[in-house]
Amino acid sequence: MAKRGKKYQEAEKLIDRSKTYEINEAVSLAKQTAKASFDETMEVAFRLGVDPKKADQQIRGAMVLPHGTGKTQRVLVFAKGEKAKEAEAAGADYVGEAEFIEKINGGWFDFDVIVATPDMMAEVGKLGRVLGPRGLMPNPKTGTVTFEVEKAVNDIKAGQVEYRVDKQSNVHVPFGKASFDENKLVENLEAIIDQIVKVKPQSSKGNYLKNVSVASTMGPGVKVDVSGYK
Repeated sequence: MAKRGKKYQEAEKLIDRSKTYEINEAVSLAKQTAKASFDETMEVAFRLGVDPKKADQQIRGAMVLPHGTGKTQRVLVFAKGEKAKEAEAAGADYVGEAEFIEKINGGWFDFDVIVATPDMMAEVGKLGRVLGPRGLMPNPKTGTVTFEVEKAVNDIKAGQVEYRVDKQSNVHVPFGKASFDENKLVENLEAIIDQIVKVKPQSSKGNYLKNVSVASTMGPGVKVDVSGYK
């Protein structure tokens, strides 16, 4: 096992690994462990009682955080005609059609999120092998395949985050930056937990929120007491 750095070891001393903390205290501790020289991202990790192999338990979606993520997302929109003009007016960073498909095939990835109108998906779908592994493929479940282009761009710019269960039944979601006011981080985190509980599949039985922890980019995990959500 690789030896942890001095800052990580110091941060780890602040946390009792055998304890689960109330949300406010967990966020406070995670914020204190952000010792890096950059503004670390705060992330929540869920271990859920679902079986991702079952179609009705493949949790995926998007939501706008009350206080944003602290990161400005670069948005590429595939649209034409009036919808392209709508995207430009909404503040999309790049708007176009075939020219951007060619650029992406050539290795260009100077963007964070792609939005596409449904009539463009036949062409965008050809990029599946390139975009899929990077998690950049537009999807109706996350609101990135839509004719409501203005809303999609505005939501992303306002601090929209995506959530998706992986093969191990885990979900990871960023909820702000270490520099955020503690109360704002707590409100963002509570909003995410509420959303994850809201999308619980009806077929999921037993303990749904098996384990929840928060951490800064370079810090150790802090277990969160979510017994009140079950």
